[in-house]
Amino acid sequence: MTQQLPVGTGVILFAHGSRDPLWRLPIDAVAQSMRQRWPDLPVACAFLELTTPDLATVVEQLMAQNLTRLRIVPMFLGVGRHAREDLPKLVDELRLAYPQMAFELTPSVGEHPAMTALLADIAAASA
Repeated sequence: MTQQLPVGTGVILFAHGSRDPLWRLPIDAVAQSMRQRWPDLPVACAFLELTTPDLATVVEQLMAQNLTRLRIVPMFLGVGRHAREDLPKLVDELRLAYPQMAFELTPSVGEHPAMTALLADIAAASA
C-alpha cells in the first residue's frame, strides 16, 4: 500500500491509553513505521486517557505545521463505546473549535478487512 493522502494532511493514531508506560509501544511503533515509509507525512499519537498527549494537544501541534487536514485513525481492535461515542464527540468538538481544519475520522483499525486477514494469518502461523 502506498501513501496517497493529499499534501497538507497529517495522521493521528488515536488509542485508549494506560497507566503502564509500555502499553503505548505498539502504537508508537506504528507511527515510527509510517514515518520511515512516508517521511513527508506528519504522524502523531494521541490518547483518550491515562497517557499523554491527548487529542486536542496533538491537533494543536499538527496545526502549527500549517496542515489543512487531519486524519484520525482509531487504533481499536474492538468497536466499543469509546470508538462509537466518545471519539466522534471529541472530533465534533474539534470541528467546532477549529473550523479552518478538515477532520476525517476513519473506522477503527479492527473493522478493516486487511486487519482481520492479518490477525487470522498471525493466529494460524506456525511458531
